[in-house]
Amino acid sequence: MALLKVKFSQKKRVKLAQGLWLMNWFSVFAGILVFSMGLYLKIELRKRSEVMDNSESHFVPNSLILMGILTCAFNGFAGKICYDSLDPAKFVKWKPLLKPYLALCFLFNILIFFVALICFLMRGSLESTLAQGLKNSMKFYRDTDTPGRCFMKKTIDMLQIEFKCCGNNGFKDWFEIQWISNRYLDFSSKEVKDRIKSNVDGRYLVDGVPFSCCNPSSPRPCIQYQVTNNSAHYSYDYQTEELNLWRRGCREALLYYYSSMMSSMGAVVLLVWLFEMSVMAGLRLLHTSLESIANPEDPECESEGWILENSLKDSLKSALESLKKIGKFNQVEADAEGAEGEEGTKTPAITTVS
Repeated sequence: MALLKVKFSQKKRVKLAQGLWLMNWFSVFAGILVFSMGLYLKIELRKRSEVMDNSESHFVPNSLILMGILTCAFNGFAGKICYDSLDPAKFVKWKPLLKPYLALCFLFNILIFFVALICFLMRGSLESTLAQGLKNSMKFYRDTDTPGRCFMKKTIDMLQIEFKCCGNNGFKDWFEIQWISNRYLDFSSKEVKDRIKSNVDGRYLVDGVPFSCCNPSSPRPCIQYQVTNNSAHYSYDYQTEELNLWRRGCREALLYYYSSMMSSMGAVVLLVWLFEMSVMAGLRLLHTSLESIANPEDPECESEGWILENSLKDSLKSALESLKKIGKFNQVEADAEGAEGEEGTKTPAITTVS
């Protein structure tokens, strides 16, 4: 028994073809939207590529861009088929291509669903990329005189100001690295010498943070140096005082920003996938309803259309049998080639006559 079997008159077939033509052009606009989202996400990731460890995070925008292009191409082609199906004479040339095209549409819809899932599942990979990238870029904060790294201070400062964050996981990350350039240190000072000597790696470490970590909304002037020294500031307790520094780390801030963006894009792609599935189902109904016309010379006669020629269970069973046949055919070919190889290696027996 066919799945979703529907009877069609000529009027219904025309309405279906017209509706599908319109839906396909809506899908083309949806493809442009998906392409634009991928391009926007790629630009946003490029803006902060200096604080990312590798280019793995660009898999999502590249996939969205590709899906957008393919959506426009597939639906533009389908729109042409639907338009030509209004004229039986024009539809004849598309008949041999419809089955392979529908198979490609099915694979394409699987890819769209996969891309939608990736948008939701990339959080873990993005988190590790940001964590390592921020850690490395913070080490170069002081290298304002080093070619290729002189921009890093500005990048980190602008990042912390824009996203209202400080450090990688928090402001304490700045205590573990030398973020002040040697150029601005007085090496004749006893305090500087003592701090450098007290560190195994000879770094100048302080319990302070860059100015960009300061929260301008705080009523108290920013305490960015000697943050953990209670006696250095009036009416100040490091343990209980509400510090006027950004509490949130930049990894968390960027992760939330990009994850929210990708989740929204994933939801849009999921809606596009549902729309594409309905278009594919409609195209299949149109295809079968036109093929099952009993008298091609009488286009006004009724016909039947269906999604699957047999039930879902029977269709799956026949698909599995086809795959098994292909597997057996390949196995027979391999066995035959092996037998030919063995025969070729046999050496003929030589008899000597005395």
